[in-house]
Amino acid sequence: MAVFLLAIGAACCLGLGFVLQQHAAQRAPRADLLRWRLLLDLMRMPEWLLGTGFMVSGLILSALALNKGEVSLVEPLLTTNLLFAMALSRVLTKQSLGRSGWAGVLLLGLGVTAFIVAGQPTGGGAPAGELRHWLVVGIVVGLTLLLVSLARRLPLLEEATLLALAAGLLYGLQDALTRTTTQRLDHQGLDAVLRSWQPYAVVAAGVVGLLLVQSAFEVAPLRMSLPALTAAQPLSGIACAVGFLGDRLRVTPGALAWQSAGLLAIVIGVIVIGRHPAMPGSVYDTLESIGAPPEQGPDGADEDEDEDEDEGAGGDEGEGPGGGTGPDRPGDPNPPRDEGG
Repeated sequence: MAVFLLAIGAACCLGLGFVLQQHAAQRAPRADLLRWRLLLDLMRMPEWLLGTGFMVSGLILSALALNKGEVSLVEPLLTTNLLFAMALSRVLTKQSLGRSGWAGVLLLGLGVTAFIVAGQPTGGGAPAGELRHWLVVGIVVGLTLLLVSLARRLPLLEEATLLALAAGLLYGLQDALTRTTTQRLDHQGLDAVLRSWQPYAVVAAGVVGLLLVQSAFEVAPLRMSLPALTAAQPLSGIACAVGFLGDRLRVTPGALAWQSAGLLAIVIGVIVIGRHPAMPGSVYDTLESIGAPPEQGPDGADEDEDEDEDEGAGGDEGEGPGGGTGPDRPGDPNPPRDEGG
């Protein structure tokens, strides 16, 4: 029971933190995308610091849960962070849950339940050796680099989704390495932990993942990034847990079928919830929903107009929002139109 309470508490803190961070990140300069300067600029925003405080609290609670339970048990429970994110977004946007929202909640809940009941995650298996550790870590890092490389060639909305996927892979790896670190701390002491590479990999994965997810939050609405992040993290974490932590799942045909169905339901539920109208679409929408005036840019224009210009002109020609890659992207197929010409 303690594992469940800790994991749900972590999910609550993470969900609230992600919403607050995204609201702040959309006000960051677009030129900071995927640059370390982005984090320095965000540190000046009280809303982002509050969201980061929630996120750090969530990470601490998830570490405690991972210390008491298997990664393959904790990871599905952490996907419920999207429910808490949606709850806060619903307060801000005043959107009712509706059929699609309840459908997403039901799918997510049933998926988590089906996976845990069918898989019956247990530990106790022999941890893999260093070579297998490095092999699994290398695969996850390689996939992350591939996603980031592909994201840089896509329009901003699609880029945000791939960056969030990459961050989710790193966060899943971070969770698995966190369990390795806490186990070593319990059995061998602090000195052994400081002499191993895993705790430093935990910090590196967390910092790089933070940069990726804040960049995703900066360039697109939350519904374009948070579902991808939430879906990728448990898949990566479970794969790492089975790959080198010795976690075990039932492997009978029936159990595997239910586990696959549960994971599929989790992914679909996450996507349905993430694309619900209650999830904020822009800073302007959120400010308008709580009765605040839109913030003014340095030239006196509203920020939502600046966002439209950043996403590329061409609205008069029937092009939908977010169709371009932004004026700062080389090779932009939708460059800003010269209004004077």
